[in-house]
This record gives sequence, C-alpha cells and structure tokens, in this order.
Amino acid sequence: MSRFARIASTSIGKKLLMAVTGLGMAGWLIGHLTGNLKVFFGQKEVNEYALWLHDHPSLLWPTRVAMLLFVLIHILKGLQLTSENRKARPSKYQVEATLRAGFPSRFMAVSGIVLVLFIAMHLAHYTFHLLPGEYHTDSMGNPDVYAMVIAGFKDPLFSGVYVIALGFAGLHLWHALSSALQTLGINHPAYNQLLRSGLKALVVALVIGFWVIPISVFLHFNNIVTLPIPAWN
Repeated sequence: MSRFARIASTSIGKKLLMAVTGLGMAGWLIGHLTGNLKVFFGQKEVNEYALWLHDHPSLLWPTRVAMLLFVLIHILKGLQLTSENRKARPSKYQVEATLRAGFPSRFMAVSGIVLVLFIAMHLAHYTFHLLPGEYHTDSMGNPDVYAMVIAGFKDPLFSGVYVIALGFAGLHLWHALSSALQTLGINHPAYNQLLRSGLKALVVALVIGFWVIPISVFLHFNNIVTLPIPAWN
C-alpha cells in the first residue's frame, strides 16, 4: 500500500480528502455561476460562451472528469466517516451531540443527498438531454443553450425544484466550508470570526446568484414581471 493510500485510509486522511474536494467543488461553483449569469446578456452571449466551451475540450473535459472524481471521493469519504463515527460514538451521547450541533451540520447528510440528486437531474437535463425539454439549434446549427434555459425555467415546477435544491446546496456549503478550512488547519482566534463571516457571505451570494436566474426567467417570460433587461425584450 502506498503512503498516500495509507494516509487516505485514516480518519484525518478522509477528512482532508473531503476538505480538498469540497473546496474544489465550491471553486467550480463560482466559475459555473459566472458563466450562468451570462443569460442576462441575452442569447448571443450565452450561445457564444457555450460554443467556446465546446470548442475547448482540453479545458472542458478535464474539468468535468475532475469534478466527477471530486464528487465520488467526497461521497465515499463522507459515508466512511459517518460509519466510523456511528461505531465510535456511545449511544448515550447521541442526544447531547445533536443538541450542541447547529442546524446545517445536523442536516449535512440530507442536504448532501438532495445535492447529489440535483446534480444528476441537472446533468440529465442540460448536458445529456435525457429529460423532456425544448432543445433547439441556432442559425449556424449549434445548440441554442439560451433557448433551452429559457424554456426550462419558464416551467414553474422546474424552476421550483431548482430553487429548493439550490437552497439545500447553500445549507450544505454553510457548514462544509468552515469545516474544510478547520480541517486544513486554517484556524486562528485572530481571524476566525472574519473568515467565517466571509464564508457565510460567499454562500449567501452563491445561492442568491443561482436563484436569481430561474426566478427572473420565470417571472419575466410568464409576463408576471417585465424586467428592464434589453437583451430579453
């Protein structure tokens, strides 16, 4: 067994892998949101961005493979740690531990499961086109990603699922990011409070950023609210 495998099999090794993969996925979310917000600039901007990604497979596919590995490792190590903790924890302390734990930490498993299901649905819809939807091509024969996004989020059920799932994602990140930094040793009384506040602000910004897309599309294209966005008119 290699040294890395030996370390990864220990409790601290599993926590380190969860921390690194979690921070990697959080970084990817920031980049993903930046691309998604292009929907506010209209069809041309979104489709050109999607085409640029498609034309750079050396960037796109390694990122996809890395994220898949991160998700699988994160889930596997999380399950292993949960199993170890349950075996090591005396039953008489379970109630006290639950009382001390914060709301996000108590629901990490639930929010994690919802997040995995949401990722699967998101990929099935927008990447692999396995779910019912409107899939168009533009005048050049390229996928009309903008039209697909608009068609999806005009549906109240689809938008609602996204909003709820992304709320669970924020709940998961709320506890996970601070835990990851603590695991990596980024922990000091002089800057802990500032760092925690910054992480919470980041999570709130991410959730609102992702929320504003389905909500805005639904309201605008269902003629509930006319948003002052020239690219959409």
